[in-house]
Formats: sequence, structure tokens, C-alpha cells
Amino acid sequence: MRRTFATLALVAMAAGLIGPSGVGAATAAKPAAKHDPCAAKPSKYQQAQCRKFSASAPADEYFGKMKMSFLGINNTFRDETIVAGAYTVDSGVIAKVNFADDAMRAWMAKYPNDPQLARTFFLGIIMFKKIYTQQYQDKAWDYMNLIQRKFPSTFFAKQVKKDMAIGFTEHVLADALPCPTPLPPGVVPTLMPSAEPSPTPAPGRPKLDLIEQPCIKPTPTPSPTPLPLATPTLAPALPANATPVPATPAPTGSPTATPTASPTP
Repeated sequence: MRRTFATLALVAMAAGLIGPSGVGAATAAKPAAKHDPCAAKPSKYQQAQCRKFSASAPADEYFGKMKMSFLGINNTFRDETIVAGAYTVDSGVIAKVNFADDAMRAWMAKYPNDPQLARTFFLGIIMFKKIYTQQYQDKAWDYMNLIQRKFPSTFFAKQVKKDMAIGFTEHVLADALPCPTPLPPGVVPTLMPSAEPSPTPAPGRPKLDLIEQPCIKPTPTPSPTPLPLATPTLAPALPANATPVPATPAPTGSPTATPTASPTP
């Protein structure tokens, strides 16, 4: 019996099921705990501040295609919000905002737990709300949900949650249509609805407000201006007793040189 147990133990050790001291291989290969440099701080507040500092991006690091710092991203959102006014569809403003959005996404991909991201997303939401196109209205809605999911305890997430509780409506400028052709006299126009009704939002999506734009008047084609015709000029009349002068024929052949007299000595 002792030999049988010894043989089984040797087979188990060879298979890696138990170690030399009888401990399982899985227990012996357990990885060591990751070292937390912030755990040595004396208070929980200092530990939390240390972890926030470790997750933050350096101020001199740049992101995106335009290599923008997080301060540059924030300033772009603030400045273009002022330039946009009540609303905008200006391509110049949208181009600058796109560069800031690209840099913000690159920043979040590298430092996903940076606490400063909440403020930048909040500034981006304010800007995207002012761009009255479907693409950027949807982006504002998506970022409002992202900031609540990723940074729920921040002031910015609480403010967004309050705004969504009040109600959020997407504003989109409808395409401008050409103005109708004037009807001939005596024809009664058919009454048509002034604008298409806003579609019913899907579940979990905000309301949509389609804003009608003024119609586009066709540009009249300028008619060509006729040029004045040239008035023929009459030759002066000859007196009755005048003799017509015959036309002098043009000389033909090479001209003959006139001989020059030689000087007399």
C-alpha cells in the first residue's frame, strides 16, 4: 500500500497537480497583488487625490490630429460657443469643433479615468446643442448619456441629469425648398401644410423639432441686351461740273534707281 501511494504521488507531481509540499499548482502560481503607490497615503482623501492625479493627463501632452492640449480643447469649445450665437450651421465653426472633438476622444482613449474629462465633455455638449444639424444634435445626446454613465458623481453629470429630466429637444434646420411658381390670374391655389410634422421620437430618444427655412427664390436669368446697329456713313456728293480723277495704278516691278551725277574735279 505504501508503495502504491508513493507511486500515485510521483505521478501527480509529474503531472503538475500538486507541488512538492502538497500545495496545488494553481495556488502556487497565483500572481502577486498589484502595487498601489497611493495606498501609503495616511488618509482616504489623500489616497483619492493621489489616484486622480495618477489618472490625469499632463498639461504639456497633446492629442488628436491638430495636437491640442486639454486646455486648448476647452478653449475651442468655449470660443466657438460664443461665435455660434443662438445657433449655427457655419462650416468654419463646425471644422474647429470637429478638431476639438477628435482631440477629446484621443484624450479619453489614453486617459479614460481623467477627472478633467467631465468638464470638457460638458463644454462640448453646450457647443453641439447649438449646431442645428441631425449629426451634432445626436452627438450632444450621446455625450449627455456618456457623462452620466462615466462620471456620475461630478457636478457636470448632475447638471446634465437635471437638464434631461426637464426635457431635451433636438433642433434641426429643414432643407430649404424652392419657392412655388406664381399661379396665373384667376387660379385658386390649393392649401398645403406649411411644414412637415416632426417625427415621433423612438423609445429612449429625445424629441425632434424640424425648423422650416424660408424658400429659395429662383434667380432670374438676365436677357441679353441688343447692341446698337452701326449707321452707314455716306460719301460727300461731288459738284456737277467736277471732273472725276482717275485712280493712280499701283507701281509694278522693282523701282529704278535714279543716276547720280559724279562730281567734276
